[in-house]
Amino acid sequence: MSAFAEFAVLAIVAAAILAYVSERWSIEVISVAILAALLFLFSLPESLVGSAIQPSDLLQGFANPALLAVLSLLVLGQGMFRTDALAPITASALKLSRTSPRGTFVGLLIFVAIVSAFVNNTPIVVMFLPLVTALATRYGVAPSKVLMPFSFAAILGGMTTLIGSSTNLLAAGVAAPIIGRPIGLFEITLFGGIVALAGLVYVIAILPLILPKRTTLSGSSGISGKQFIAEILLLPGHPLLGATAKAGLFPALKDITVRSIKRKGAVILPPFDAVTLSVGDRVILAGTRDAIARALVVDAAAQSTTGSGTLVLTELVVAPASRFVSREVTEADASLGEGANVIAIERRSRMPRGSMAELRLEPGDVLLVAGTEKAVQGLRSNRELLVLDLSTSELPDPTKASIARLIFLLTVLAAGFDVVPIVVAAFIGAFLMIASGCLNFRQAARAIDTRIMMLVAAAIAMASALQATGGTSLIAQFLADLGADLGPMAVLSGLFLIVAVLTNILSNNATAVLFTPIAIELARIFGVDPFPFVTCIILASNCSFATPIGYQTNLIVMGPGHYRFSDFLIGGLPLVVLCWAVFSLAAPWYYGL
Repeated sequence: MSAFAEFAVLAIVAAAILAYVSERWSIEVISVAILAALLFLFSLPESLVGSAIQPSDLLQGFANPALLAVLSLLVLGQGMFRTDALAPITASALKLSRTSPRGTFVGLLIFVAIVSAFVNNTPIVVMFLPLVTALATRYGVAPSKVLMPFSFAAILGGMTTLIGSSTNLLAAGVAAPIIGRPIGLFEITLFGGIVALAGLVYVIAILPLILPKRTTLSGSSGISGKQFIAEILLLPGHPLLGATAKAGLFPALKDITVRSIKRKGAVILPPFDAVTLSVGDRVILAGTRDAIARALVVDAAAQSTTGSGTLVLTELVVAPASRFVSREVTEADASLGEGANVIAIERRSRMPRGSMAELRLEPGDVLLVAGTEKAVQGLRSNRELLVLDLSTSELPDPTKASIARLIFLLTVLAAGFDVVPIVVAAFIGAFLMIASGCLNFRQAARAIDTRIMMLVAAAIAMASALQATGGTSLIAQFLADLGADLGPMAVLSGLFLIVAVLTNILSNNATAVLFTPIAIELARIFGVDPFPFVTCIILASNCSFATPIGYQTNLIVMGPGHYRFSDFLIGGLPLVVLCWAVFSLAAPWYYGL
C-alpha cells in the first residue's frame, strides 16, 4: 500500500473525528461523507493508492454482526417498553429506596458492574436501560444524567475477569500461544479490580455532575407540573378494590393525588383516614399525564376504547370559539367518535374536586384522550378540539408483559452465557417480540436509530482502511522504536495510553488483537514478564469511554440519553485519563516493574 493512501486515510480519520466533535453537521451526514471519501480514495488508480480495497470491504459495516446485534437489542428493549414489562421490578426498586433516589442509582451501578464481570456487557445494559429510564422519570432526573454512567459501569465491570468482555478473551487467545501458557479466568481480577474501582468512584461521584441535563419535549412532559383530573369507576375485579388509605394517602396510586371519592351519593374528601375503596366508588384523581396514563391504561383506556390497533394518548385543547365551551365533558367525549375517549382534563385556573363528567368546558382546557392510532389521527381535522403537536404517544400494553419478560430473559441468558452468539440471540429475540405481538413491525422499525447505523458503518470502514494501509502498524512501530531509550514501565504506560486512545476510534476487539503481539514483543525486548503487558492491552482496550463508537453499550444509551458526540468526550475522556493514571501508578507496585 502506498504512502499516499496511508496518510490520506489518516487525514480522513482525523477530519472525521473533528467533524463528529464539532457537531456542525448531523452524524448521518458526516458518516455518509466519510464513506464517500473512502470509496473515492480507493477508486483511484492502483499506481497511486497501491493494492485496491474493494467497496464491499468499506461497506461491510452495514452487515456487521455487532451492528445487527445493537439494532436487534434496541428492538428488544422497545418491546419491554411497549408492554411495561419492567413495572414490577421498578416498583420493587422504588420500595427498597423511596427516601434515597441517589442510593437507588448507586446500588444499581454497583450491581451492573458486578454482573458485567461474568455476563456480556451489552445485554446487561439493555436489560437495565428501561428500568433506569423509568426510575429517572419517576424521580424527575434527566436520563442524560444516569444512562452514560450505567454504560461505563458495565464496561468497568467487564475489565475484571477473562469472560467479562469479548475483548479480554480475544487478547488472551492471541497471547496464550506466544507466552506459552493460557491466562486464567480470574488472573486479571485483582489488578483489573483496582483500575475498575477507581473508575467506578468517578462514575458515581463526578460523572453525573458534569453530564448535561437534556430531555426531549415529549420526554419532559411526564415530569412537568401539569396536572390532569381523571375519574375511575371501581367495578368488580378492579385492581384498586380493597386499597386502604394510610396517613391520608393511597400507596396503590403512586404519584397520584386522590381529590375526592363519590360513594352512594355522598362525597368523601381528604384526609382519607382508614378509607378502603369498594365496588361502585368513583375516585377523582389528579396527577401528571404519565401517572394518569399508568393508572388508567387498563381501566379507562383499554376497557372503554373500542376498535383494534395500538392504543395511544394525545392532548386536545378546547378552541376559544368551540361549540363545546360551557358544555359537559361527556358531550366532547361523544363527539370523538368510535375508538377514542376522554380520560382526563387539565384546567389551569383551578383544580376541581367534582366528577369529571359534570365539568363544563372552558376555552384553553386540555383533554387527555386515549384511542386507537386511526381514531386519534382522525381528530386532526377537528376544529373545535385542537390536537396539540408533539403530544401523541403510545400507551403500554401490559397484557403482553409476561411474554416480553420471558423473551428478554431467554435472550440475555443465551447471549450472556454464550449459548449462541449475541447477534443470533438478539435477532431471534427481536423477531419473537414482533411475532408474539409485543410490538408491531412499525414500532420495531421506529426503535432503530439511523444515527447508530451510519456511525458504526463509517467507523468500521475507517478501521478497515487503517488496517489495510498500515496506519495502525505505523503508530505501533513508532512506540516500539521509542522502547530502545525508555524503561519498561514508561513504555508500558505509553502503550496503555495509545491503545486507550485507539480503542475509542477503532474496534476495541481489533485494537486488542493488533497490539497484543506488539506488547509481548516489547516485554521480550526489555527482558520482563510479558503478562503485565498483556494485562495492559486488555485493560486499555476496554477504556472505550471517550466516543459513542467506542463500545456497543455507548451506542445503546446514546439515543435514549439524548447524548451528543461531545458528551462522551466531556464525560469519558477524564475516565480514560484516570484509568491510565491508576494503571501507571499501580503497575510498578503490583508487578514489581
